[in-house]
Amino acid sequence: MNRAILVIYRPAAGRYAAQFRSVVAAAAELGVATVALLPNGQPATEAAGLPCYHADLDDSEAVRSTVASILATHPVERIFPLFEGDVLTAARCRRDHGIPGLDPEEALTFRDKNVMHRRATELGVPVARSCRPETVGAVAEFAAEVGWPVVVKPYAGWACGDTHRVDSAEDLARVWPLIADDRHDYRVEEYVRGAEYHVDSLLRDGEVVFEQLSRYTYSVLEFRDEPGGTVSRKHDLTPAERRILTANATVLRGFGMRTGVAHVEFFLRDDGELVFGEAAARAGGGSIVPAIQAGRGINLAGEWCRLELDPAHVPAATLGPEIGTEYLCSDRYGRITAITTAVELRALDSVRDADVWKTVGDVLAVPTASNDVLGWYVCEGRDFDDVRARFKVIRDAFEVVTEPVGDASCG
Repeated sequence: MNRAILVIYRPAAGRYAAQFRSVVAAAAELGVATVALLPNGQPATEAAGLPCYHADLDDSEAVRSTVASILATHPVERIFPLFEGDVLTAARCRRDHGIPGLDPEEALTFRDKNVMHRRATELGVPVARSCRPETVGAVAEFAAEVGWPVVVKPYAGWACGDTHRVDSAEDLARVWPLIADDRHDYRVEEYVRGAEYHVDSLLRDGEVVFEQLSRYTYSVLEFRDEPGGTVSRKHDLTPAERRILTANATVLRGFGMRTGVAHVEFFLRDDGELVFGEAAARAGGGSIVPAIQAGRGINLAGEWCRLELDPAHVPAATLGPEIGTEYLCSDRYGRITAITTAVELRALDSVRDADVWKTVGDVLAVPTASNDVLGWYVCEGRDFDDVRARFKVIRDAFEVVTEPVGDASCG
């Protein structure tokens, strides 16, 4: 093969394995070889037989240096970062070598929430009110203006890591010491009340060629209190939901995406106003990719690869019933002594797919991010309410038994 792509891939926890395999398969179908860039000390069985290189993926300069050595040997024409934290570094590597795709200016619009919200405002898409937490007094004044609660989050974070819902002045006094030393890495937003949606899209030459609207069944910020679920909205969309799709296309084109994959979040306030949340230049996280594969018949990462390498490609998505997916969680902590398997979950009525990331012997701790979970399942139903009802049945069938670490008694 005299063509190649580079996939920046983090194999830990297996969350991106299916995406990685789909990209490799799509490239091979088109006669294009795959080169993998992995974290130091992390081999990947799914990359067996491929040219593999390693670097500290959290060190942008180290990655750029390694990519330069890769390109000296392999005719790489596209770079695919699967993880949010690699999007900007990949863009810098593209600029270094004249490779098509998001450049750093565009990638920053998808990574830096300060830049992101400013650009959305320029495009005429409403955003939540926000401020910079220069002082604790600035945050208190902002909360007095917009009302409690407010949300304190890293401007370049993901999966709600280090994100805090602050409900009162007393709560602010608790949270402030946690961020004070790194305050310039944070922003503060009003808490938007209403339904939260996401749109998962594929673009080719600036045009949306696939879009899937879905609605979260919970508040993403409350990942410690309820499992994260989302249900597709394919049938009988409301006028407000159609406005989300229109705004999504405006955001993606305005942010500079030409060909690629994106995950964009919006709110519909209780009064019907649309509010942009945030956008990512990657496939949706968690179980969104397998949910779309179960419901629409395509893998977002694989289709992204095909669109980049084949200008004539059109995603062959189906419609089908509404599809929902929910994280698997447990309120039991300690060492796992028994756990329902993915095979057992797939045998349940309406379940289309499932994956359990934990096994007997693993230790469960209190979650620190919205994707800090035990696995996921995908099921089908007639509509949003029907899928939510099925969620409860499947959730109740999932069992975890633990024992305190260092103790033989069950928890």
